[in-house]
Amino acid sequence: MSRKSPTVKTPVRQRKPAFDREWGVDVAEALFHTRGYDAVGVAELTQAMDIVPPSLYAAYGSKLSLFERALTQYTTRHALPLDDVLAAKGTPPEVLTQLFVTAAQHYTQDPVRRGCMVTEAMRADDSEAAGIATALAAKGSNAIRGYIEQFVQGADAERITDYVLLTLRGISSYACLGYPQAKLVECAKVAGLALTAEFKGSRRPK
Repeated sequence: MSRKSPTVKTPVRQRKPAFDREWGVDVAEALFHTRGYDAVGVAELTQAMDIVPPSLYAAYGSKLSLFERALTQYTTRHALPLDDVLAAKGTPPEVLTQLFVTAAQHYTQDPVRRGCMVTEAMRADDSEAAGIATALAAKGSNAIRGYIEQFVQGADAERITDYVLLTLRGISSYACLGYPQAKLVECAKVAGLALTAEFKGSRRPK
């Protein structure tokens, strides 16, 4: 009688879960926001996502394309709630001062991801990355200009818009430098004082 060979049980190969591209964008957003486009390389991105470079290129095309997706996601999920602030009741100086204060609070609420990701990306050494950020920033700039033009026009509107944008970008920069929230809020309130004379008590049309 012949003996049967013992059955050898081989380990079942476990398939690695499919890469979650949306999660990868979350990871990239956090890194780019914290360290900036120029400072974050493909090696750091792939290490954080636990993938190899070819997988990153297959999923997103390039580091620049991934950055664009991450920055766009930031504008829809984590950016300053501009529309809500501008829709609030009050005189233009009150509303815009509140915009400064909200920016000071918003840009310092996370101890690591400070400042406005879009504003800081506009200063990237990479011209394409800076161009993407500048294009995305235009929507917010236009919203602020549109609000101001309800009350003043022409050169006055242009000057006030420039002042508001300069102030917001300054708040972002100082947030990135580590300035405490309380100090930035006080500076935001002081910056708002200059707006009273510009609008001369105008109110939003009902």
